[in-house]
Amino acid sequence: MSLTITTDIPLDYNRPSFPSLYWPIDPSPNAPRHLYYQSDIWRFTLYWTLLTYGAVHLSASLWAVLMQLRSVLATKTKPLVEPNKFRQTLLWVWMIPVGYLIVAGMEAVFAGSVVGLILGAVYKAGEFKMSTWMPLLWGLLNVSVLIVSSFSIQGGL
Repeated sequence: MSLTITTDIPLDYNRPSFPSLYWPIDPSPNAPRHLYYQSDIWRFTLYWTLLTYGAVHLSASLWAVLMQLRSVLATKTKPLVEPNKFRQTLLWVWMIPVGYLIVAGMEAVFAGSVVGLILGAVYKAGEFKMSTWMPLLWGLLNVSVLIVSSFSIQGGL
């Protein structure tokens, strides 16, 4: 996964299929896959960012659904609760994951495109070949920045 300068793109180069991850420690001779073109780097970064954002948002939305259903079940033990409250909740609670995934998709397209284009420009300018692991790492970094920035940090100033 080291950066190697190359001006020679292999003549038989074809864009590797997604995800094309390989074991980076002592790989077999034909195992390493590299990305050479800016469009390939952008595409892989966008795909990994979409996947990581989708996974994080889906897990958060499923937690929200479980908490909503838990609160409805907890109120069922009270004598004055409507008998169809759980059924009514099931009619709309499915919208939570859908909404989260729509927001995740919009955020991921923006973040993945910006980062992918910048990465592609840097690797193209330096004439580097990129390992297929780098877009995955940048997708994880993107979602890490999103998670950290969601917390309110109070300064002591």
